[in-house]
Amino acid sequence: MRVFITGATGFIGQPLTWAMLHRGWQVTALVRRTDTTPVRLLRQAGAQIVEGDVVTSERSVLREAMRGADLVFHNAGWYELGLRAKDRPAMRAVNVEATDTILGLARQMDIPKILFTSSTTALGDTGGALVDESFERAARAHSYYEETKAEAHALALSYQQRGAPVVIVCPAQVIGPGDQSPFGSFARLYVRGLLPPMGWAPEAVYNMAHVEDVAEAMALAAEKGQPGRTYFLSGSTITMREIIETWKQTPGGLKPFVWLPRPLAWLSGLLSAPVLRAFGQRAFLSPEVVEASYVCFRFSSARAESELGAHFRPAEQAWRDTLEAERAARRT
Repeated sequence: MRVFITGATGFIGQPLTWAMLHRGWQVTALVRRTDTTPVRLLRQAGAQIVEGDVVTSERSVLREAMRGADLVFHNAGWYELGLRAKDRPAMRAVNVEATDTILGLARQMDIPKILFTSSTTALGDTGGALVDESFERAARAHSYYEETKAEAHALALSYQQRGAPVVIVCPAQVIGPGDQSPFGSFARLYVRGLLPPMGWAPEAVYNMAHVEDVAEAMALAAEKGQPGRTYFLSGSTITMREIIETWKQTPGGLKPFVWLPRPLAWLSGLLSAPVLRAFGQRAFLSPEVVEASYVCFRFSSARAESELGAHFRPAEQAWRDTLEAERAARRT
């Protein structure tokens, strides 16, 4: 069995690609650069590497890379909060336009099965309710990333409705070592003893799952997922207050103890974002990050667990494993 994977060297893409290789699939990986360690290791493991980009590559290049595939897994995406306004068109090109390109080409080529990595973020705030895959978006978007993922999700649903063999998988907040989201950035600050003793949105609710569990669930969806279905890969729910309490039980720096009111948190984001960018960092503390924190995401993984056999460690354990891995990476 042959699979073509976009986003094969990303945070989720790497463990997903390895999960497919370990199952004996012949993997063709689309990568933007071929001179990186992850690409070298994938090539050594037998993956076929194709240099290209879901946005800029000619369709003929993408067609040739897909040729003969039993499965196309469109996993490429751009996740960033605190995005500069000038970068919005580029994010939309990756998250929306490339989704139309890859799904469209796969359908034209009669690929037997197409998987698309969406996100529970695409469905938005659940308003406190625990919801399943029948849930329809009702809340406004809290970030431009959320807007683009909502649009891409709607595109994937439209392909399903037109008869394309599309399976949609929706990870929630994915955590693990090397995570470049604001959660990952703050976790590394904590491990290094640099996290200020403050936070915000203590009652916010998130679904969180470890990246290894999500990648395994995605591989199971490749094997068992039914075209026309959507699967939430959401793990378990945890509040911001519970996240901080879990962190405080592990070695780290200053223990957060002050919860900032929303206006003050927003102001701290406004002042921090340009400083972080000036030092070449993502604006992991910005008004958009703060705004996106005041949410309630409660998505059920029951379908993925029952139909795919997926398993997700509790969010508290996922965080303990993540922090330990970050500490180990710092020691090496």
